[in-house]
Amino acid sequence: MNSTQNIFTTLPETLHQSLNTYLEKHPDWDEHRLITAAISLFLLQNADGDRRVSQIYLDTLFRRS
Repeated sequence: MNSTQNIFTTLPETLHQSLNTYLEKHPDWDEHRLITAAISLFLLQNADGDRRVSQIYLDTLFRRS
């Protein structure tokens, strides 16, 4: 990933609790990695199929930086 942008958002409490539960059970993941994977997968499924998004998704899943 070449550059990054910070985002600030509020989450429903249930979603936040689920996120924290997942992260507790999967210590090799962190919030940044999980959110990046989720957003890139959403865009792959719902946007124009940009190959750069595909690469970010795969890099995130397989921890290639």
